[in-house]
Amino acid sequence: MKKTTLLAISILLSGTLAAQSFYSIKRDRKFIASVGTGTSSYFGDLNNPSDIIDTKLNLNFGLQYFLTERVSVRGEITWFQLAGDDATANFEGRDNRNLSFVSNNYEINIEGIINLFPKGQRFYQRSPFNAYVFVGIGLANYNPRGEVPNVEYNGSLLPDAGNKVALRPLQTEGVKYGSFTPVIPIGLGIKVKAGPFFNIALEGGFRKTFTDYLDDVSTVHVDKTGASDLEAAMSDKRWAIGSPLAAVGSKRGNPDDDDAYFIMNVKLEYFLPSTFLSGINKKRKPGHHKYKKKAKRR
Repeated sequence: MKKTTLLAISILLSGTLAAQSFYSIKRDRKFIASVGTGTSSYFGDLNNPSDIIDTKLNLNFGLQYFLTERVSVRGEITWFQLAGDDATANFEGRDNRNLSFVSNNYEINIEGIINLFPKGQRFYQRSPFNAYVFVGIGLANYNPRGEVPNVEYNGSLLPDAGNKVALRPLQTEGVKYGSFTPVIPIGLGIKVKAGPFFNIALEGGFRKTFTDYLDDVSTVHVDKTGASDLEAAMSDKRWAIGSPLAAVGSKRGNPDDDDAYFIMNVKLEYFLPSTFLSGINKKRKPGHHKYKKKAKRR
């Protein structure tokens, strides 16, 4: 009888502790870590007007915090590729200009998010489906590169023929521009609940930039007299397809509209334990105590 009673008490206690542990783990999870991948699309002087979604890759990492049941803030880091090529455009005259670029870029941002449905008093009570909008501010690093034609220039191949070179140092339009631009991300997304701790989200965000040189093309053809062969060759690449060079001052790009890009992602979101920040603080404490002990010895 005693053994049966002790066994019953033991089972009851273990069940109670398990239930308490279950709810303590799940309570008050306001932080979400996310990882995502998808496509990045470029809009500028070298994109094909008929192309809306490009197939260039991006990778995204983020951390989100709920301020209220519907409003949150998020910080993100994104690596993304952009590219454009006159040769693939179906617009009259573009193939004759013969310019192109590719770039590997980085973006950091902070955004405010408004969700359609509230998260609930506990995160695991959230709706199985939600939609949201976001807007923020960020900074993008960009470095357009162009391929040097594998064709003789002035009787011989250029040293970098067939390779891609950075275009910004060449000042192809006689303009110095930086490698960073502020960006304004704005977009929307939908997410579905994939378990107590996980969401799967599909998100699209347009990025307004404040530069027209994501692609190294903006204004007019400039006089390259006295420039190096590489600078002159990459400024006007008509020579590579046997066309006469453009006249100085003729249109090379459209300076009236800044370049832009669009990020589309599929993301996996995970609700972090409420104790993850306290774990960071605990790691800092030992060093802090050592400092105090050293101070006492003095």
